[in-house]
Amino acid sequence: MNNEIHNRKYLKKFRKELRNNPTKAETKLWQALRKSQLDGRKFRRQQSIENFIVDFCCPSEKLIIEVDGEVHNNFVNNEYDFKRTERLNKLDYKVIRFTNENIFKNLDLVIEAIKQEFK
Repeated sequence: MNNEIHNRKYLKKFRKELRNNPTKAETKLWQALRKSQLDGRKFRRQQSIENFIVDFCCPSEKLIIEVDGEVHNNFVNNEYDFKRTERLNKLDYKVIRFTNENIFKNLDLVIEAIKQEFK
């Protein structure tokens, strides 16, 4: 990984805060992703890439998973998310998004959708 774009020091405190205060949906998904239990893929929580902090990142797959709560359901946040995804795509990452509701009601389908993204 290119250290110039990953885990910039000025974001360390904020990344740690996010890791220590996850949403319930993030916690539930993390239980399925942690310790390389999903087809042996290593995921990281609250990884920063450039100036963005992503919910989950699988470096070997260049895959980012975002968990979206209600706060994302407005024009301003949708626009920000779109531009952010566009930039991450240019860095050769694939971004997939799930709502909190998806994770709580259909975790098995979420896990299958993630596996479908593996090369």
